[in-house]
Amino acid sequence: MTPGINTAASNRPLWLRVLFAAEATRAALWPERFGAATAWAFLVPAILVVFVLVAGMGYMVDASLRELDRSTFMLSDDYSLANYATVLDRSFYWHIIGRTVAAAVIVTVITLVLAFPYAYAMARTPTAATRKLLLIGLFLPFFIGQVVRAYGWLIVLGQEGLLNSGLAWLGLDAVKLIYTYTGVLIGLVQYMLPFAVLMLAPAVTAVPEEVELASGSLGANWFATLWHVLLPMAKPGLVAAGVVVFTLTITDFAMPEIMGGGTNDFIASAIYDGYFSISEPGLGSALAVLLVLLASTLVAVIFAFVGVGTLGYTKRLER
Repeated sequence: MTPGINTAASNRPLWLRVLFAAEATRAALWPERFGAATAWAFLVPAILVVFVLVAGMGYMVDASLRELDRSTFMLSDDYSLANYATVLDRSFYWHIIGRTVAAAVIVTVITLVLAFPYAYAMARTPTAATRKLLLIGLFLPFFIGQVVRAYGWLIVLGQEGLLNSGLAWLGLDAVKLIYTYTGVLIGLVQYMLPFAVLMLAPAVTAVPEEVELASGSLGANWFATLWHVLLPMAKPGLVAAGVVVFTLTITDFAMPEIMGGGTNDFIASAIYDGYFSISEPGLGSALAVLLVLLASTLVAVIFAFVGVGTLGYTKRLER
């Protein structure tokens, strides 16, 4: 027995007794003979989540193939492609799809351009205090909900908001950004920026600083090192961040709904209207299925151009 340590159960501190009780409970519920199945047990929550998603998607696919019976206001029992034909025949929906895809591309590009310097500063800053400050600035937005941030932007960009008040103080004309497409893009970029930085920071950290120094010693300036060395080696993070930002933007609902003022709807807004405004769940389901197919197809195209195996590049780099 180790000197100075009393092993009597009655003399153990409370936290240690709780820990031993929890371990005893775990041993009773999951004996050692089940050890081989422990890894599979950890997969159960993920399997349940996937099952719920697949079941919900199956329900939407089924509903999308049923027209609304106007006599009963219930979905008919007959299957057809009428809801999809309605979506594809109306230029209104094509306009919304184009607006959504364009916003996803613009937001992704701008977010990556802004996120990379932030991630680079986090990875290369020499002082711990600066790194902590950058981390606080990165994680602080996660404590504020998207809806709150959207209404905050309304205050900043409003006719009498902080931006126009500052412009008036400088003697400049006011700008209209509230309830505009540009305003929606600004809100989305601010919302997506922390996600992109979180994906980029590990990729930049994985690039040894000595590689940049070696590039500079061979005569390359900072921009040449960035373009020919740093960005290619950080490609896995760029791809991951781009895919995350793109998919989150193309499926976003709150920011276009609040900052768009009802005149800059995205596909998610049209889905909501299908279910709740015009009470056509079949049409809303068809839009939801098309959104999933569209997002999946565009992500597949991205991977086709940049390569799915980019993540393996990080492993080779670390070796």
